[in-house]
Amino acid sequence: MTVDAAVAEFRDRLGLERRLRPIEPFRYRASDAGTRTLHLDDFAAIPFLDGVSGVEHYQHRARLRARGGDVHVASTPASAGYERYCRDVLGLGAVELLTVDPGDDRLAIARACMENRAFLDRLAALARRGGLVVEPFLGAEAIWDLAAAVAAETGARVRVLAPPPPVTWIANDKANFEDLVTAVLGPGCLPESRRSASAEALARALLELSEAGPSVALKRLRCASAMGNEVFESAAIRRRGFPGVLEIVRGFLERTGWEGGEDVLAVCWEPATSSPSTQWWLPPPGAGEPILGGVYEQILAGEEGVFVGSRPSSLAAEVEERIVARSGRLAVALQRLGYVGRCSFDHLVLPDGRVVFTECNGRWGGTSTPMNLVDRLYPGGRPPYQAQAFVHPELVGTTFQQLLARFGDTVLDRGSETGRFLFYNVGPLEEFGKFDVVALGSSRAHVEELMTRELPRRLGLGA
Repeated sequence: MTVDAAVAEFRDRLGLERRLRPIEPFRYRASDAGTRTLHLDDFAAIPFLDGVSGVEHYQHRARLRARGGDVHVASTPASAGYERYCRDVLGLGAVELLTVDPGDDRLAIARACMENRAFLDRLAALARRGGLVVEPFLGAEAIWDLAAAVAAETGARVRVLAPPPPVTWIANDKANFEDLVTAVLGPGCLPESRRSASAEALARALLELSEAGPSVALKRLRCASAMGNEVFESAAIRRRGFPGVLEIVRGFLERTGWEGGEDVLAVCWEPATSSPSTQWWLPPPGAGEPILGGVYEQILAGEEGVFVGSRPSSLAAEVEERIVARSGRLAVALQRLGYVGRCSFDHLVLPDGRVVFTECNGRWGGTSTPMNLVDRLYPGGRPPYQAQAFVHPELVGTTFQQLLARFGDTVLDRGSETGRFLFYNVGPLEEFGKFDVVALGSSRAHVEELMTRELPRRLGLGA
């Protein structure tokens, strides 16, 4: 099927024209570039993130996108010294942080903005001064509701720099994404899978798929960073037989809070030699074709492949060309469906040389956030680097200012163009001993030395 035919089929099947009509006034346009922007990373629509230690502090990753004069919102204060670090050391411009109380749901900050009269008035005042663009982590329903609420208060121009909700969930829902891949690229571009909302059907699917490879898995559809995945050895599945596998499925559904009705994926869990991602920017209508940000190798941990970091790819040129060509066609399809903003595609390179898609990340994420930051700091060209989460129990109680002191002159300073390390997502540091770090070097080998030797040495954790 051609891209145009696939787009038309999705538009008709999902009734996109009818569903997008009410939010048309709030969709971002090329002419909105340069408007003051409100950045907020509301994670409430992604399941299981509330179980991540310190996740409410991840909202401060939005600060890294903000430019001078912009505003960002969070439900927690910034770590002492962090704003000065972003403004003066990294040179990211002066930005205002607004804090809002989300009540019982610590991640639902868009809803909290709407429910707080004084806060909504503050956003309305911002919008009256030349309009307002809202750029979120994810284009979920609450974001668009917030934009509509601010516009209703003011009559001002309020836009959302993100895909509309129906298009957001074409990208971020794993079943919808599978359908899009198959429609645009044809069969054979995904691991073999089955989907069902029946525990019995899922048990039969796992047994059937266990004959095709060494491992199988269950996947919830809208989770991030493998948090809704569970992997099983195929041999163990076959030994259990149908009653035992049905028990496994029911346990998975209970643990992941499945409420019935929503499909779950059973997949063949392919052994891979690499798990690259392609990073894209999808401009609004009339502003050009999708822009490739780069090809990245994901650093994954554990059997489920939980994302912990990334670095620019060193894959063979022919492999990169293949995944860029295929993901580029999907990016074009999403753009024609109405997608605007940051988007990435995850792939597996299999031992036999085949490349398959695993999912789409229709949002700002753990690879695109540091990539965008490095590009801001190095507009003349991206140096070799690696971005990674770091956690260690001995760091609990360490403040951000103490962290900077440990690294001394190796802290990257944009003004003097010295240093090798930059830090972000530092909110969880003091309570959980957890932060994110980027090491920048002269070569990939140099970056690896910085991460594996210099970083722990500076932290006082040994060589």
